[in-house]
Amino acid sequence: MILKTVNSVEEALDGVKDNMTFMLGGFGLSGIPENAIAELVKRNVKGVTCISNNAGVDDFGLGLLLQKKQIKKMVSSYVGENDEFERQMLSGELDVELIPQGTLAERCRAAQAGFPAIYTPAGYGTEVAEGKETREFDGKMYVLEHAFKADFAFVKAWKGDAAGNLIFKGTARNFNPCMAGAAKITVAEVEELVPVGDLDPNQIHIPGIFVQRIFQGKTYEKRIEQRTVRQKEVS
Repeated sequence: MILKTVNSVEEALDGVKDNMTFMLGGFGLSGIPENAIAELVKRNVKGVTCISNNAGVDDFGLGLLLQKKQIKKMVSSYVGENDEFERQMLSGELDVELIPQGTLAERCRAAQAGFPAIYTPAGYGTEVAEGKETREFDGKMYVLEHAFKADFAFVKAWKGDAAGNLIFKGTARNFNPCMAGAAKITVAEVEELVPVGDLDPNQIHIPGIFVQRIFQGKTYEKRIEQRTVRQKEVS
């Protein structure tokens, strides 16, 4: 059995360089690879392209990389919670490619499965389809979208074992599963790292074959992106 465990986040990110393309799991602030992002900030890698559902918030998630202007291009679906993102995009400092959320997921999944491209009806007849190949299937028009090509995928799971098998918990099972194995190197950080054999095979969401490196992360912060409370009722 090939064991994938590395001793630290520093070792997990060995080979990371400027101008690379990274996939980063998460949805909003749920299930984001916090330790990997912190290490990218620490290493001050520049000119990177980030494929992620969103860009975090100003002081958390990918917002930390945006603050230091380490990101050259964002490939995302939803980016409405980050003022610095908005400023850089409107000023022309940041290249942005907005993609329908389902298409973003499927382009990750295509890369994971080894498919070069997919056809999707999303975006046909809009700016999303400009300059792209289109084709009709059963009377409906589809747009050709290519699978992503990334150097590293950084994903975050609840539990994992030394062979790289992963279990996600709740909402954190979002873009993480379809990004695992979708890049040249997949790095998984987990809240709990256990020996091989401790995980119930029936509960595993991603098998270890999709993961090259795994480590146990530290000090995860469970934030609430938008706190909404009901006003106190006065009797």
